[in-house]
Amino acid sequence: MVRHTATRAGPGAARAGSVAEMRQATTRWRAVRLRPVRPAGWWFDGLLLAGLVALTAALAAGHLFGLDRAVADWSDAHRPATAYGIAWTLNYLGQGGPLALVAVGIGVLLAVRLRSARPLLPPVAGVALIYLIVGALKVSTARPAPSASVREPFLAPEQTLPLFQHELPLEFTRSYPSGHVVNTIVWYGVIVLLLARLLETYGRTLPPRMATAVRVVPPLVVLTTTTYLGWHWLTDSIAGLLLGLLLDRALHRVPWDDVPLPERVDQGRRGLIPYSEETGR
Repeated sequence: MVRHTATRAGPGAARAGSVAEMRQATTRWRAVRLRPVRPAGWWFDGLLLAGLVALTAALAAGHLFGLDRAVADWSDAHRPATAYGIAWTLNYLGQGGPLALVAVGIGVLLAVRLRSARPLLPPVAGVALIYLIVGALKVSTARPAPSASVREPFLAPEQTLPLFQHELPLEFTRSYPSGHVVNTIVWYGVIVLLLARLLETYGRTLPPRMATAVRVVPPLVVLTTTTYLGWHWLTDSIAGLLLGLLLDRALHRVPWDDVPLPERVDQGRRGLIPYSEETGR
């Protein structure tokens, strides 16, 4: 936030004014600095992006199909009714719609307590990133799911593996990357972010181990179950993991406290998120 520096009249006023302007500019620059994430720096983001690009390029060249097929065939051969039911239930941890509603609900409660619309910014940004980036990748890569050989459009098993099958209807070619995995990483990150601040307004704290467990366990469960159920290829799930982590780091880098908002929707003027090692990145 910009701090106002008083200026003086008379000789030297121009100089004092210029000093004030410099201080204001410096303060403004510091206020909009990106927030730290862990691991620190951009090298990890570059690694995630390089991994996603390399994985996509390998699939586009026809590689890794044997791995995907082997995992899918093993899952089909080891999926008794009980295991299917458990996996199907656990996979609901990655349902984007309910997770988005939970994040918005926590954001609304926090907005009321802080008298500011600022807590609604992370959920809105999460929706935008998921629909724009994940949706665009699904449409552009046009890959069927493993189940496309046993359900409509009943493709030959070998035809379910390649990317860029734009000749097929869009509804059958949205497997890459796994949206469930991306949803789980992004939304649980936003939920922990908001929940930590909401608890703080009640004088409580979110235990660090609980925050870590909420952010780590659901994505791993969803990655495993969505692959085991045959709803995504293994490489779809890995791509979702890489992309989800990349989007999560982007959301946690945003200095939400410093995003300009009209005073009428930001009356509390209180910090949104305590960025610390205990409450997240």
